[in-house]
Amino acid sequence: MIKLIVGLGNPGAEYAATRHNAGFWFIDQLARDAGATLRDEHRFHGFYGKGRMNGHEIHLLEPQTFMNRSGQSVVAVAQFFKILPDEILVTHDELDLPPGIVKMKLGAGSGSHNGLKDISVHLSSQQYWRLRIGIGHPRDLIPEGARAGAKPDVANFVLKPPRREEQDVIDQSIERAIAVMPHVIAGETERAMMNLHRTS
Repeated sequence: MIKLIVGLGNPGAEYAATRHNAGFWFIDQLARDAGATLRDEHRFHGFYGKGRMNGHEIHLLEPQTFMNRSGQSVVAVAQFFKILPDEILVTHDELDLPPGIVKMKLGAGSGSHNGLKDISVHLSSQQYWRLRIGIGHPRDLIPEGARAGAKPDVANFVLKPPRREEQDVIDQSIERAIAVMPHVIAGETERAMMNLHRTS
């Protein structure tokens, strides 16, 4: 069963609407659906709350340590409540998926995502669940004829808001992911992935 759901992002109003904060957008919506109020918890280095879905208690977390130090917050909650890595779901922006696509998986590497890298180090494990919210890649914005040798500016891309049409489909993908969370929290991860990936 999943006991802790984490959303990754950067704190502060200047980052709130940026692509890198897709994990925060997800947790904000999930907290509303689960009846949870997120409060600043210094011991957890983040905004933390407890909610219920389908009779199951769930811990929700938005680390406020900035993306590159997300693991400090995640491990603080995991150790306090004795939550194992495979009972954790981390939601984050995913460059390798286009806007509107959302995928869930267990384990694997962290790619270029510094938040995942730090979490893996602090948990001493990569065997935690990930919900990957597609935001697209800046290479797709380079004209096809100019792509040879062109280096996309990933850092600038993730720290900018999506275009309106991108935001609309990202929001829709978050709604689809929220819809399968009762299955995820109940430990029915295969069923959740089947439903989620069928509609993505």
